[in-house]
Amino acid sequence: MMIDRRTLIAASVALAASPWANAASKRFDPAFPKGFLWGAATSGHQIEGNNVNADIWVVENVKPTIYAEKSADAANSFELWPQDLDLVKQIGLNTYRFSLEWSRIEPEEGMFSIAALDHYKRIIDGCRERGITPVVTFNHYTTPRWFAARGGWTKQDAPQLFARFCDQAARRLAEGIGYATTLNEPNLIAVLRYAALAEQLDKLLPYIRAMNEAAARAVGSEQFVTGNSISVDDVDGLTRTMIAGHKAGREAIKAVRPNLPVGVSLAIVDDQAVGRNSIRDSMRTKLYGAWLEAVRGDDFLGVQNYERHLWDAKGTVEPPPGDRNAAGGEVYPAALAGAVRHAHSVTKVPIIVTEHGVNTEDDALRARLIPAALTELKKTMDEGVPVLGYFHWSLIDNFEWLYGYKPKYGLASVDRTTFKRTLKPSAQVYGAIARRNAL
Repeated sequence: MMIDRRTLIAASVALAASPWANAASKRFDPAFPKGFLWGAATSGHQIEGNNVNADIWVVENVKPTIYAEKSADAANSFELWPQDLDLVKQIGLNTYRFSLEWSRIEPEEGMFSIAALDHYKRIIDGCRERGITPVVTFNHYTTPRWFAARGGWTKQDAPQLFARFCDQAARRLAEGIGYATTLNEPNLIAVLRYAALAEQLDKLLPYIRAMNEAAARAVGSEQFVTGNSISVDDVDGLTRTMIAGHKAGREAIKAVRPNLPVGVSLAIVDDQAVGRNSIRDSMRTKLYGAWLEAVRGDDFLGVQNYERHLWDAKGTVEPPPGDRNAAGGEVYPAALAGAVRHAHSVTKVPIIVTEHGVNTEDDALRARLIPAALTELKKTMDEGVPVLGYFHWSLIDNFEWLYGYKPKYGLASVDRTTFKRTLKPSAQVYGAIARRNAL
């Protein structure tokens, strides 16, 4: 998996040709703070494979389903995690963000698997052996099928069940973890319902509900609510329950290891106002307000950003011409800095960029985006916003939920038959920045 000279030249050419990079180089070549976290991120269900006790496995495999394909073996990272850690090291990164699979650790309610916990401990130890700081997400969307069958996060006792899981996991794993996040993007339902999928939602929801009904029948329950469901009617109620879950999980982890930094990651778009009477501020409140208020006492906040939204008096407006991702969305390098700036302005806590990247098969676009976005992020840091680290999504191409394997976010590609990992030129561009700790 070495990067040859031809690949390195291709990466250099792509970077040099970037109008973003050229403009940035004329301004400055700043250094990042000592100890800055340079990482790549993954999540269990998206890379491990055969996660048969998870809620998403159920909905992938029922009929009807909105999932384009099944996760199946994914990237086989349950077995090949040492290769993933070697990739992190080879790129030149010092940190790796991955998640625990609740459904492996607690496959049946109240039954905890020591073997599964030991599996994740080996990954944590493997990070430390390679000089990599492990950043661990305790729950990245997927929940056990038994949890979904009882109503998932819509149930009032869900926070207590999550806290029990966090307690058990922390007792076995917390000692070696560098940073912990409780939940991944628990505000996603609001972002999708009110912004990202607002126009398509009326058409999409009946199919999602039919899929969930099929899943309930498959597991013999009256309901089935997945951890990343967007078909829940009471969004505000779900938000309150998940905030309680975050707080209960955080306290459970802290009770085991008080000095472990704990936060939560949120999906935050760079929302910009356009024209008079823009609804931008009211939309920010709807999308993130409750969460940004709730995390003010946390050790840090994880910000996950991929785009910006332009809001006028009526709603979102089309962005100007420019680079587009594989789904047709705008690629706007300054969006990350804008999201980070807003998040800190409300919470006043340190920020870790827990996800940032682009869905594209054009790796030259990724190679341009990384230094351009990091330049804008460093400007924000120089303004006084405390940013502790940056994690690119993702380390490898993986299972992207209902879209299957078509989206490409990885710094490395994965052969779906042999599982061979191959670094892309963008990995060299990113690694060069991380190794010198400077743009």
